[in-house]
Amino acid sequence: MKKVLILLAGYPGTGKSYMADIIIKKFPKLRLLSPDDIKEEFWDKYGFDTLEEKEELILKAWKAYYERMEEAFLQKESLISDYPFSVKQKSSIEKLAQKYEYQICTIRLVGKIDILFERQKQRDLNDSRHWGHILTSYHKSDIKIDRKRADNLLDYKEFYKRCTQRGYGEFTLGDTIEVDVSDYDKINYPEILQWLENKI
Repeated sequence: MKKVLILLAGYPGTGKSYMADIIIKKFPKLRLLSPDDIKEEFWDKYGFDTLEEKEELILKAWKAYYERMEEAFLQKESLISDYPFSVKQKSSIEKLAQKYEYQICTIRLVGKIDILFERQKQRDLNDSRHWGHILTSYHKSDIKIDRKRADNLLDYKEFYKRCTQRGYGEFTLGDTIEVDVSDYDKINYPEILQWLENKI
């Protein structure tokens, strides 16, 4: 395998984590580096009382993300990373990849926004979803509430705005393939894996 960074980009609610699992099973030398995992790690470690404090931790998590990416590149590890990437991250990732001569492959996951919103809503209400994503104040020792009463749940208007105004559906770095995941049953996983195998 070449030195490669695989980016699973695109809209929220498209199943990027599930796709990452499938790809890692096929290419077990890949290591997952997830911005959300780092955010959740920091939320548990430090906690936050306001949206401003939450945003500060998110910025701190992104700094750690790039540092961990560079550490992996120094060790010549190949990575897979899942997030709704946008122009905010594009330059930093591109510079690191160029510095360490890494090939980038982007799998951009898109779909019908109405369908994706319903998936995202169900994901936020699932017990496996970290509380930090859906609350304006969080500490690991907090007594949790009914998830449906969380005070930072995305409504459709905000979800639509994020999908259409942040460039998630246009993000590309390196060789890029776009996959419509509106209907999970129609996703051609063997074709995606073959595309990757041809690249790396």
